[in-house]
Amino acid sequence: MLQAYMGEIAAAPLAWLIILGLAGMAVWKRIGPLRSNLRLVVQIAFFGAMTSVLVLGKIPLGPPKDLWAGDEHAVFIVFAQLLWWLHLSWAVIGFVRIYLVLEGRPREARLLQDIVVGVVYVCVTLSALAFVFGVPVGTLVATSGVIAIALGLALQNTLGDVFSGVALNLGHTYALGDWLLLEDGTEGRVIASTWRSTQILTGANNIVVLPNSVLAKLKLTNVSRPDETHLLKMTVRLVPTHAPSIIEEAMTTVLAGCNSIMREPPPLVSLSGLDATALEIHLFFRVSNPMLRIKAQNEVIDRFYRHCRSIGLQLAMPPSAIAILNGVASAEISRGAEATLQEVIDENPFFSRLTGAEREKLAQSGSEREYRQGDIIVAQGQALPSMMIIRTGVVSMQHGEQEKRRLSPGDFFGETGLLAGMDEAYTLRALTRVTVYEIDQKSFAGLLADRPAIAEEVAAMLSASSGDSGQLPLTEAKHQRNASAFLKSIRTIFST
Repeated sequence: MLQAYMGEIAAAPLAWLIILGLAGMAVWKRIGPLRSNLRLVVQIAFFGAMTSVLVLGKIPLGPPKDLWAGDEHAVFIVFAQLLWWLHLSWAVIGFVRIYLVLEGRPREARLLQDIVVGVVYVCVTLSALAFVFGVPVGTLVATSGVIAIALGLALQNTLGDVFSGVALNLGHTYALGDWLLLEDGTEGRVIASTWRSTQILTGANNIVVLPNSVLAKLKLTNVSRPDETHLLKMTVRLVPTHAPSIIEEAMTTVLAGCNSIMREPPPLVSLSGLDATALEIHLFFRVSNPMLRIKAQNEVIDRFYRHCRSIGLQLAMPPSAIAILNGVASAEISRGAEATLQEVIDENPFFSRLTGAEREKLAQSGSEREYRQGDIIVAQGQALPSMMIIRTGVVSMQHGEQEKRRLSPGDFFGETGLLAGMDEAYTLRALTRVTVYEIDQKSFAGLLADRPAIAEEVAAMLSASSGDSGQLPLTEAKHQRNASAFLKSIRTIFST
């Protein structure tokens, strides 16, 4: 079989070389750019086959003797050699790209690949001119040097961008997808790196195009290295109505109750200064990526306000706005009042449809309960016959071994068990010492007896709150079905 194949090649090596060259181009085109790895294998395989034909058929690489005499055979030899040189360039490019892949080079090396590809094509073109057509390449290169100098002077800015881009890529300063912070305040994610410029997608959903030469001169911070975790610092000032150790514990609880910040490494609380009017505190916490900074800051501020209000801590005035009374700074610091159940109910959106008198009556019938750190308030699958509103502390919502969310002062739970008899979907555990206000069925029974229409309002509130657990928004039809089911459950429970 092998001898027969070699015999065919020896008989018509030029035809086989042309056929393999054209077939390789057709197959390469047919595969398409999406399957780049398969393309590389095909390029290398066809080049190997063409080289075998070239060697076995003893086809010379030099220019044919009768090329300029109109010999058709010489024309075919030139065409076959050009196909071989073309496949040689593709094979070399394939080996270069395989090397970059095996070396684990990131996609930002695309610019480097383009430069290597350009150099390969130039070298192969010069080699083909020299070997196939006998062109004096040395003289051509010397002549083109003068032209290159003129073009270099005319395109010096563009060439500066190109070489700056090469330097940035070789230095692995950033990669596609990295978040950069520039010294001029520009920040965003790198989405493209071309010959001339780098494109950055900002948080405002705008694309900033920076020439590579300008970017190379700027001081930049790569927020994505070594990872995208981002440290944030927030400074707060509190009136020193409590001991600093108590305030530090409260601030630790504030950070423990936030869902948008990272647990590891743990957030830190630093007491940085104390005077007669204020205790200055620095809160340090991390987010998993820069896009979460605003969300995390908003949540920390919200939790800070809730916890301070729950235990009676007061915000201190800034140093420039300390009140002066009779020419002397006031030394009288009054301790803030702790939030009462009445205030908590008035601010809770769940009770927004109740009248002021009904909310007051509900507050008067409520009681207070405490849980130690680590206590399980209710286990998953159990019904909680009371609605509880957190006054102080942090509660963890767990599904199995996985924590889903943390609840802070002002948050509530148990409403579905109290009003609809439903089991809890999560295990609720006290992460810190927790104090809750408890409202039982007897308290709601009095309200329903005075105004039965409350049942419909409460059913609508339960239906609305059932879509706040990170699920998809409820459709209007599903919302109405849920409200009807809750109304039926409420009437069944409170009629017995």
